[in-house]
Amino acid sequence: MGTASHAGTGQETYERTVFGFWVYLMTDCILFATLFATYVVLQNNLNGGPSGKELFHLPFALSETLILLVSSFTSGLAVMAAQNLKKVPTLTWLGATFLLGLAFIILEVTEFTHLVQEGNSWQRSAFLSSFFTLVGTHGAHITSGLLWILVMLFQIAFRGINIASLRRVACLGLFWHFLDVIWIFIFTIVYLMGAL
Repeated sequence: MGTASHAGTGQETYERTVFGFWVYLMTDCILFATLFATYVVLQNNLNGGPSGKELFHLPFALSETLILLVSSFTSGLAVMAAQNLKKVPTLTWLGATFLLGLAFIILEVTEFTHLVQEGNSWQRSAFLSSFFTLVGTHGAHITSGLLWILVMLFQIAFRGINIASLRRVACLGLFWHFLDVIWIFIFTIVYLMGAL
């Protein structure tokens, strides 16, 4: 009776945590919706500076997109492996997700550095301010996701998969998929439409 009660409590905690994380993601949606709206309003305020059409390179942005889409797939595999209590596959897919996310951040930092070196920093125009804020906020979220993945790698490697780590991996998977969806909007609204 005690074991069944403990398992029931663990399941309830799991469900409440995942629901609470969904609520957090909805608040993050509001944050990104505000940043998207700001970008759309300011995208033509160039102050004599270059437009997105002059700055953005679609093949570069497309490579970032493909990296994140693959990372979404690997994070899903990590969640499935964790749910099946398979430690090594969970660590493998989390590691792959980390490397892909790191590759994305390196590309994003390279793009930002290139823009700033050419004199197109966030101070040049309202358009660039909104661009750096929107894309940079997404990058900051990816960076926090990478730190989360590192913590999960160490926890699972040394403690194995338990109800607590399973709950954290499930929330991490939701977070990572959310960021991938946000990036699809960034790619479409900022890069694709900006290059037209």
